[in-house]
Amino acid sequence: MEEQPASPVELSQVLDATLGTISYHVRQLNELGLLELVRETPRRGAIEHHYRAKPRPKSGGEQWDSVSVIAKQAVIGAELAQTTEVATRAAGVGGFDSDHARLERLRLTLDAKGVEQLSKAVGKLVDDAKKIQEAATKRLGNSNGGGSDTALVALLFDAVGAPDPSAGRPEPTQKPRKPRKRAS
Repeated sequence: MEEQPASPVELSQVLDATLGTISYHVRQLNELGLLELVRETPRRGAIEHHYRAKPRPKSGGEQWDSVSVIAKQAVIGAELAQTTEVATRAAGVGGFDSDHARLERLRLTLDAKGVEQLSKAVGKLVDDAKKIQEAATKRLGNSNGGGSDTALVALLFDAVGAPDPSAGRPEPTQKPRKPRKRAS
């Protein structure tokens, strides 16, 4: 529902679940303010409601600071799962084969000013990507073809507990356990 609006009927067909179950969950998501009604379609004496997922809160900034830790973990977990799925699928069919494709991972040691500068640079990259998208949309016009479906993922995070590949061995993510003494 993030990519295109759907009704509970459409979702039940795609997810191979009962309409009652899907309708219940759609109602719950709507009551929580996670969905928006985008259109109503008359169907055989009833009204079919089509919903779209509201944008998730974006990490960083004042809005993100007001989000609970549990909600932050859920949002980041869902985004990472979707990103991994999309990238893995693309890699399996040649999505990284072209010259313009990039996969970079850097482990940096930065002071507070460096972190702030890099955060601003990532934000600028995303803003520039949105402007490039707008210009490309205008150039493509109403044509359905000719565009290249492209994905950009930018992650900037504290690498707490993440292995450092430059060190040659992974960092432990927890203290080693002491062996238990067995009862005699």
